[in-house]
Amino acid sequence: MSLVLDPAAQDLLFREARTANTFTDEPVTEEQVQAIYDLVKYGPTAFNQTPLRVVLVRSAEARERLVPLMAEGNQAKTASAPLVAILAADNEFHEELPQLLPHFPQAKELFFAERPVREQSAALNAALQAAYFIVGVRAAGLAAGPMTGFDFAGVQKEFLDDDHTPLMVVNIGKPGDDAWYPRSPRLAFEDVVTTV
Repeated sequence: MSLVLDPAAQDLLFREARTANTFTDEPVTEEQVQAIYDLVKYGPTAFNQTPLRVVLVRSAEARERLVPLMAEGNQAKTASAPLVAILAADNEFHEELPQLLPHFPQAKELFFAERPVREQSAALNAALQAAYFIVGVRAAGLAAGPMTGFDFAGVQKEFLDDDHTPLMVVNIGKPGDDAWYPRSPRLAFEDVVTTV
């Protein structure tokens, strides 16, 4: 095996991990979410930008506002998950670049002065961070159920503002009974990788 990571960790993070569809009622603590973020914040992004924003939906009132915005097939699992996170891209991320990229503070004005450029960069880099977040949830011994089946405009209006674009909703917790669908196929190495 050419990987340095322990095979058990490889299984936990990738091979055995799946999108969870049911969860136990064991709570997900603030400490767990903090540990997840403190791990995944080190994932690489362009210009060290950090456009990902996470809205934790914990209260019953917030859950009641979110569930009707989910696609019908996602409503029950979102209603019953111990924790739900709305992952969004901050389109004004460039304001933090002087702090996050101190050796190149002019990047804010040179590359990100125009809103369409920021939106494109925020979407890509927040999606990278969202993927790290999902792997971080797995590293915490929890399961993630990421979903894009929801009313994007409704979630933005209800939980965000015009400067934040929703990317996905992630149910988080310990997997419950019959949490997994069968593993779907994946493309083989030779179907994906080309050497030039």
